[in-house]
Amino acid sequence: MQMTSSLSALRDWLKAQNLDGMIVPRADAWQSEYAAPHDNKLAWVSGFTGSAGVALVLADRALIFVDGRYQVQVRNEVDLQAWEIHHLHNDPLEKHLPAGSRIGFEPLLMVNSQFATLNASGTELVALAEDPFNSIWHDRPAAPCSAIREMPLNIAGESSEAKRARIATKLEANGADYLAITQPDNIAWLLNVRGADIATSPVPLSFVLLSRSGEVEWFVDAAKTTGLSQALLASLTLSPMEQLVPHTQQIANGKRIQLDADSAPVALRFAVEQHGGEVLWSADPITFIKATKNDAELEGYRDSHRFDGAAWVNFLAWLAHEVPARIAAGNPLTELEAQAKQFAFRQQQATFIEPSFGTISAAGANAAMCHYHSSEATNAAITADSFYLNDSGGQYSNGTTDATRTLAYGPLDPQRKLHYTAVLKGFLSLITLQFPSGSFGHQLDAFARRALWELGVDFDHGTGHGVGHQLLIHEAPHRIAKKVNPWPLAAGNIITIEPGYYLEGEYGIRIENQVEVVESQPGFCKFASLTMIPIDLSQVDINLLSEQEKQWLDEYHQLVRETLSPLVDSDARPWLFSATAPVRVQLG
Repeated sequence: MQMTSSLSALRDWLKAQNLDGMIVPRADAWQSEYAAPHDNKLAWVSGFTGSAGVALVLADRALIFVDGRYQVQVRNEVDLQAWEIHHLHNDPLEKHLPAGSRIGFEPLLMVNSQFATLNASGTELVALAEDPFNSIWHDRPAAPCSAIREMPLNIAGESSEAKRARIATKLEANGADYLAITQPDNIAWLLNVRGADIATSPVPLSFVLLSRSGEVEWFVDAAKTTGLSQALLASLTLSPMEQLVPHTQQIANGKRIQLDADSAPVALRFAVEQHGGEVLWSADPITFIKATKNDAELEGYRDSHRFDGAAWVNFLAWLAHEVPARIAAGNPLTELEAQAKQFAFRQQQATFIEPSFGTISAAGANAAMCHYHSSEATNAAITADSFYLNDSGGQYSNGTTDATRTLAYGPLDPQRKLHYTAVLKGFLSLITLQFPSGSFGHQLDAFARRALWELGVDFDHGTGHGVGHQLLIHEAPHRIAKKVNPWPLAAGNIITIEPGYYLEGEYGIRIENQVEVVESQPGFCKFASLTMIPIDLSQVDINLLSEQEKQWLDEYHQLVRETLSPLVDSDARPWLFSATAPVRVQLG
């Protein structure tokens, strides 16, 4: 197997370097969730293609650590004779570092918070001066070099100059001389630019040093910037990307340089501290500031969701006809066919650019894997006796969308109906919630889980995540999950609500809307749905819904119908009217 030979090649390199092992993260130098093929070292050495994980390669053992989303997937992708599977959070890597051993790591791929934890384990961490994959990965894809484009002011809502001044004020107040900006979406927001180095993630891979006076040095491949305006280029200094660390070493002496411990490469800490500077550990202020969207950004979200909702309805109406017809003909529709048709419907929308992440088109047991992606090898049929789950979104010129619907095309057994109803009740419990302004995501999480907990079941992923403005589908810092999140929710934040339930080897259920946090009354907030897609009620036990839950569904479906009926294809309109009829009409 390729992954086994890759593992052997890495072990041979480590032996030649007198190292006992190496840490191979899923992360690139920007901690990207979806890395470019050039940077996906974990996939090359192990075969695991998920978006989060880390490996520890030793001479006689190979361990891979993934979170709850990927516990099923990883077992399907790696050679179980060569790899041990561990839980990223419940059984972390630092517990398995051999005491007294020399373990290599790439300092551009590890952030300081990770380094501090691992460095306290009693193992000698050896910062590698070179990338071993340059010599052992012989068919390694080229580093991405895609054109960067500017975001128009009427869509961004604030000029880059104004943003730089705002952030410089934060640096001055914090006593920092420089801020190292290493998160590509923060750079895109600051400079009002977008990129295409990573599919579905419209950010340019680059770095920025911002001074307290507001001056910007942009470490970027100049070949990416040829289409940018002279006005933008004249307002900053361009430097090659590989000069970030050397330049930081040159300016460090006597300076205070602000680094984010959870996102900046530990290589920058070494560059500052070893050359007479002081690291000021503090979260990148852009992360929190950009999470509160301005009026132009908010209108962009609403507009993109109207178009995305129209594409969804066209798709769901097509499915409602095609799935039963294909089953009757003995040639059932497959996951990949459905995925391709949905993409075609999105392409019909004038402002659509690309998907916002890899579509999860999952039938039957495949839906039990939270982040499953269909392939020719796994492409399952959509049948009448189980669920079909579709989690997908789009990058539009003025916004980013993300939604999930779980669908059924025949009567299902009582257990599936009970679990579907519990997921819906959890979704309704959270999306109808009024909460004090400044509440934290972890304080709200249980509302989405209560109906499932009452059945003695749960789901092993977060309930909601931030979404960028024509940026990343998972945007920091806000999150709704069991884990403590220290960032308060306030009006102008964008987040998802997506409870689910997954029975391994059987089925998966998830219902997801993207929402805007709005002020409901002084001191309190609520969620306003951005997503405009009917919710399948065919498998709901109406006796388990309260009158308030039915009322919300009716009001939501009326809004969806009124918003989308002028936008959808004429042959999809009858299905839209039927799918948004009052609950009692649909369920009797």
